[in-house]
Amino acid sequence: MARTPVLSGHVLNPDAEATETVRHARWQDYFQLMKPRVMSLVVFTALTGLLAARTPIHPLLGAVAVFCIAVGAGASGALNMWYDADIDAKMRRTRGRPVPAGLVKGEEAATLGVVLSILSVMLMGVAINWLAAGLLAFTIVFYAVVYTMWLKRWTAQNIVIGGLAGALPPAIGWAAATGHAPLNAWLMVLIIFLWTPPHFWALSLYISTDYAKAGVPMLPVVKGAKETRKQVLLYSLILIPICVAPVFTGLGGWLYLAVSGLGGLVFLVLAWRVFASNAGDAADPRPADRDLYEVKDEAPAPKNETADKKALAGGAKNARNLFAFSILYLFALFAALLAEAVLGLPTLELPL
Repeated sequence: MARTPVLSGHVLNPDAEATETVRHARWQDYFQLMKPRVMSLVVFTALTGLLAARTPIHPLLGAVAVFCIAVGAGASGALNMWYDADIDAKMRRTRGRPVPAGLVKGEEAATLGVVLSILSVMLMGVAINWLAAGLLAFTIVFYAVVYTMWLKRWTAQNIVIGGLAGALPPAIGWAAATGHAPLNAWLMVLIIFLWTPPHFWALSLYISTDYAKAGVPMLPVVKGAKETRKQVLLYSLILIPICVAPVFTGLGGWLYLAVSGLGGLVFLVLAWRVFASNAGDAADPRPADRDLYEVKDEAPAPKNETADKKALAGGAKNARNLFAFSILYLFALFAALLAEAVLGLPTLELPL
C-alpha cells in the first residue's frame, strides 16, 4: 500500500485547505503523540496487574514500574503516529493529530518514540527486573512494528492479532511485582485480548467509510457489515465466560464475580442487538465535524424519515452503545480486581 510522503512534518493532503496561519508545536502536541487516552488505560491495567499479584513491593519501585510502562506506551504511540501519518491525514478521527496536521515533523515523532522506548525498557530492567523489561520491549516492538507497519495495512484480522500489544500491560505489572508471570497474569491478558475485537469492531461498524477512504482493511471494509456483526457476537460469547473465569482461579472475589457476571449479561444483550441490527449497512450519518468517538444520541429523526432510515440509524446507535459499554465493562472488571487487592478482600477459587 502506497504511503503519502511526509515532507518537513507536513503530510501532502490534497483535501486539506490552505491556511495562512502557522502555529508552532507546543509541548501539548508532543504529549499528544504519546496517545494519552490509550496510555491511561495501559497504566490502569498494568497497575491492576501489579497489585493483583498481592506481593509486597516498595512504593517507589512500584511507581517506577508503572512510570516505565506509561513511557513505553507513549513510545509506541509516537512511533505509530510517525508511521501512520499518511492514513491519519485521510481519516476524520485522526487528521488533527500532530504529524498529519503539520505541527510536529515525522522524524521528530520517530525520534521521540525510539528514545522513550530505550529509556523505558532500560530503566525497567535496571530498577525492577529484566522479565518485566523484556515483556515491555516485546510490547513496544509488537505494536510499533508488527501491528502498525504490517498487520494494520495487510489483514482484516489486524485488531485481533495486534490486540496482544494492548493486552500485555497486566502481565508486565505482575512481573514487575513478582519477577514472574503465572496463569492469573495471563488470564488478565486474555481478557483484554478477547475484549479488543468486539470493542473496535463495534466502532468500525459506525466509521467503516472512514477506514475505507484511508485504505485500512478493517473487517467491515473487507468482509462487510453482516460478517462483522456476526464476529462481534461470536467474540462476545467467548469473552464473557473468560471474564468470569478469575473466580475459578483464585484471582477474583465476590465483588469481581458480581461485576463480571452482571456486566457480562449486559454486554451480551448489546452484542445481540448489534448482530440483529443493520449496523454498518449505511454510510456514516454524522456531520463532517462530529467527533467519531462521540456516543451521544443523534438528534431526533425528522417525522418524514422512512422506516428503513430509522432502522439504519438504530443499528448505528446499537453499535455505539456496545462500543461505549465495552469501555465501561473493561474498566469495571479491572477496578473490581484492583479494589479487592487494595482492600485485601479474599479471592475465590470456585470448583468447576
